[in-house]
Amino acid sequence: MPMDGFTAVADPTRRKIVETLALHGQLSATQISDQFSITAQAISQHLKILREANVLYMEKRAQRRLYRLNAASLKDIEAWAHRISELWEARFDAIQVILDDEDRATKTRENQDS
Repeated sequence: MPMDGFTAVADPTRRKIVETLALHGQLSATQISDQFSITAQAISQHLKILREANVLYMEKRAQRRLYRLNAASLKDIEAWAHRISELWEARFDAIQVILDDEDRATKTRENQDS
């Protein structure tokens, strides 16, 4: 069973592959492998996982396999991260309101004591 995009990019090597393709566009498996100190076979396995998770597209041209990012898959990850960020921002805003209320109450008490 193929993993989803989130699980696929959880691995640091696979994230680096995604970053490499984002920077350079379409690359061959050899060009990708040349960016790493691990074996070409290990990179091939990472590419397979990313392809099965629909994070990458692979195109065969003669003997070469060319890889490029699947922007739609990355947009799903980006949208999820954005939703989580908005939730956290809302929580921080709520905490700030409480802190501001507490600060005003403290200042009011200090003014009454003076």
